[in-house]
Amino acid sequence: RVRETGLIVVIAVLFIVMSFASPYFLTWENMRAMTMAFAVEGIVVVGMTILLISGGIDLSVGSVVAFAMVIAGWLFLQGLDPWTASLIAIAASGAIGAAMGFLVTKVGLHHFIVSLGFMVIARGICLLFTQGRPLGLFTLPPEFKFIGQGSVGVIPFVIIIFIVFVVVFDFLLRRSTAFRKVFYTGSNEKAAAYSGIRTKRVIFFTTVLCSTLCGVAGIIYMARFGSAQPTFGIGMELNVIAAAVIGGASLSGGQGTILGAILGAVLLSVVSSSLALLDVSVYWQDIIRGSILLAAVSFDYYLHKRKVT
Repeated sequence: RVRETGLIVVIAVLFIVMSFASPYFLTWENMRAMTMAFAVEGIVVVGMTILLISGGIDLSVGSVVAFAMVIAGWLFLQGLDPWTASLIAIAASGAIGAAMGFLVTKVGLHHFIVSLGFMVIARGICLLFTQGRPLGLFTLPPEFKFIGQGSVGVIPFVIIIFIVFVVVFDFLLRRSTAFRKVFYTGSNEKAAAYSGIRTKRVIFFTTVLCSTLCGVAGIIYMARFGSAQPTFGIGMELNVIAAAVIGGASLSGGQGTILGAILGAVLLSVVSSSLALLDVSVYWQDIIRGSILLAAVSFDYYLHKRKVT
């Protein structure tokens, strides 16, 4: 709660400063653009946060998002309706998570190495299915495009989907007995196993959940852009991990909240928008975002080391 409150204060200060620094910052168009920028990615942040709490990490999230886009888009072009194609693509994304979970829990490989391998494999499948070219999906039906492009009143439907995911999983993490096992597993896997928790099953579940949510995000992106891009999502894993860690999730596992992670995503979105409005060079923007990630990880390491000693 302290971390969440601190993030809210920092975001509020940035809003105040930018309201004076740029007349375009508090406009409806900029607020909508900022929200849309992190809303779909925020669904991936939810999955990554839960996985980090369990003690894992997934570097393949960007590739799996693109994988879901490409598989659904390719199946649609083969004549399948977009809803069935999307369900198959989400299931395939979950299957990637199941494969990673198997290698981690049964074979004993580390999450970092396994996800790094699948990051390359999923991206390779995307390039194989598309021959490296975006798939134009201009004939997608309007009701499907509504997922990514429609609005309910003045609120984009994407934002509503995002809020539902955040509220549901934040509630489950805070109140559900089953999801509390994720914290116990991440805090001390051996102690959790001795207490009767099937830790391998917990780790497997969180790995599959993260990849499945990546699949959901990929479908929303496909509906939003009306295309499937094999190179989409490159570097997304850094933004997602940074948001989760800034929000209080530990790379050592055992702690974190969905709300905190989303506030971290909001902070990164505000920083990106502010740098663009202030006409900061895109190269400096990358340096600043990387520095924020490094600072967050260093702070997390300091807190973990202090707690251990």
